[in-house]
Amino acid sequence: MTLTITAGRSAPLGATFDGDGVNFAVFSEHATRITVCLFSDDGEKETARFALPEHDGGIWHGYIAGLRPGQLYALRADGPYEPVHGHRFNEHKLLIDPYARRLTGHPVWHDALLGYATRGFHERPDRRDSAPYMPRCVVEAPGRADRSAPLRTPLSDTVIYEAHAKGMTAARGDVAHPGTYAALASDPVLDHLTNLGITAIELLPVHAFLDDRFLVDKGLTNYWGYQTIGFFAPEPRYMAGSDILEFRHMVDRFHAAGIEVLLDVVYNHTGEGDHRGPTLSFRGLDNASYYRLMPDGRHYINDTGTGNTMNVEHPFVLRLILDSLRYWVEVMGVDGFRFDLCATLGRTATGFDRGAAFFDAVRADPVLAEVKLIAEPWDIGPGGYQLGGFPPPFVEWNDQFRDGVRRFWKGDAGLVPELANRLTGSAMQFDHSGRAATSSVNLVTAHDGFTLADVVSYNQRHNEANGEDGRDGHGTNHSDNMGVEGPTDDPAIRAARAQRRRNLMATLLFSQGTPMILGGDEIGRTQHGNNNAYAQDNEISWMDWDGADGDFLGFTRAMVAFRRAHPILRQTRFLHSRERRLDGIEDLFWWRPDGAAMEDADWDDDAARVLCAEMRTASGTPAYATREDALFLVFNGSDDAVPVTLPDAPGGMVWRWRIDTSATDGQADGRDVAETIPVPAQSVTVCVLEHQA
Repeated sequence: MTLTITAGRSAPLGATFDGDGVNFAVFSEHATRITVCLFSDDGEKETARFALPEHDGGIWHGYIAGLRPGQLYALRADGPYEPVHGHRFNEHKLLIDPYARRLTGHPVWHDALLGYATRGFHERPDRRDSAPYMPRCVVEAPGRADRSAPLRTPLSDTVIYEAHAKGMTAARGDVAHPGTYAALASDPVLDHLTNLGITAIELLPVHAFLDDRFLVDKGLTNYWGYQTIGFFAPEPRYMAGSDILEFRHMVDRFHAAGIEVLLDVVYNHTGEGDHRGPTLSFRGLDNASYYRLMPDGRHYINDTGTGNTMNVEHPFVLRLILDSLRYWVEVMGVDGFRFDLCATLGRTATGFDRGAAFFDAVRADPVLAEVKLIAEPWDIGPGGYQLGGFPPPFVEWNDQFRDGVRRFWKGDAGLVPELANRLTGSAMQFDHSGRAATSSVNLVTAHDGFTLADVVSYNQRHNEANGEDGRDGHGTNHSDNMGVEGPTDDPAIRAARAQRRRNLMATLLFSQGTPMILGGDEIGRTQHGNNNAYAQDNEISWMDWDGADGDFLGFTRAMVAFRRAHPILRQTRFLHSRERRLDGIEDLFWWRPDGAAMEDADWDDDAARVLCAEMRTASGTPAYATREDALFLVFNGSDDAVPVTLPDAPGGMVWRWRIDTSATDGQADGRDVAETIPVPAQSVTVCVLEHQA
């Protein structure tokens, strides 16, 4: 069949099959020609080239009748090669379509991927053809619109579980296709998460990404995936086959189990790196539009620490991001996103702006306004730390919660006020602009850093496997090895570590806000002291199911269930010790262990190690909301048991001791507490105000 090209349409962007052929539409404001290259079914032979004939408002487009889903293709772009003006066009470089729904693989590192001649300070283009080293794009049939019903779990009921799409199952022998989307949706994984009480799984990047050249040269890979090259294409290495609906099937399976799917997305930069990096897609299509450049045109603004920063202020870059987000919601069915280095997405020429176009566009979008939006509230640029600075409905990762809680249990001085702030939703950062108490995504661990088991086992990072002489990763971890660095057979140290883990997990789950558990913490996963395992696609990072800590798994299940059973622990309104119209009683009291109210001098006592909080349903809670009477929480960070006097219970009611983290299962004996309870050393206690039998 002889193929011909006609005008086609400028929308939608990408390669769109309409039943008779494929419409191609590609944005490039500065190109002089955009060419579509077609390839044989095995991708080895280029079978045809078509220059897109029409150019409207920066969009090049054309229609090729007779093409079908499964057709392999890629792009080339002609235009000026003038780095001083930000232009790096090079017709010899095969380019990924930014809107490609599927890629056949990954770039194979070779100097031909570089758009510049390596001599002459990039002033001359490299003329080697990069096609032999590039993946192909694949024309896909239109995606299903009948996505499984979004669960829309309220943030007050949400427990997030951060996981890696491969690492969750790579070491499991009881699932088909370990390390894939299909395995992630298997019965054993779903049973584990539902039994744990998880309501949302947050996956590390699943957009197609590349392995950095310096990693490949060392025999490593980019395990975490924060080097995106395809914002619509599922990462091929996690697919059991070649059908992208495998991902959609995974989402549907999670929904059927009552679990939302959230994606960690990387729109702040791409995998093309700085001016020394490869020409794979955006750089070759329109470098000056897609990236924020320094005044010299040659170099990139690097607010992300990865070499480049996407130019989100450009309308077509913003459109790319919004189109990508909507695709993953409407076609792939996901329930929300965690935005890597989200401060970058709010940057303008004058710095971070919570009213930036990206935030306004997402908040106004009828599709995206209905899903969960989680910001990593920083980047490395000027003024890049913006915790608490994002507009609703964005919620935010709270690293200050992590550090404050770790330091309290580590025994640092003067941390009682800090723990009180984190326990009540970090109101100092988040109680403004009509934001809810769920705005703080609380975490004590995440993929970036120590696992929970390592927080209590290592004082120093041990990242030698990364090949950077141990210099990479966080230097300040607020960790505590309890006396021995790494594994030990000492029963006292092992017991102390187990209790510290229970305290940290209980504090996470009993704090106001939205809790996030790092996948594997519940079974005692260790990375052997590596706190930056971004390049470790091996047993260092994978979930060790065979070595699971059953006791801690049972404890974590119990703490999640306790949170779910007690609405006081998961409120949307902040607690500020305000009287309630319901009964005139304040919603929050801070007590000393002797039963007296906390005074200024008590808060200023650096030697204090015990925090006692009496919590109720928040003032202003509407009558239709679920209520319960009161909880009394004690966080004893001292090395001694402490007698704690509880306030008098109202008539017909009694305080019952329900949680005690000095017990392996975290369960207290349920005794009625008349006045005083002996809270064990280094433990969390919770008493519940209940009706007398």
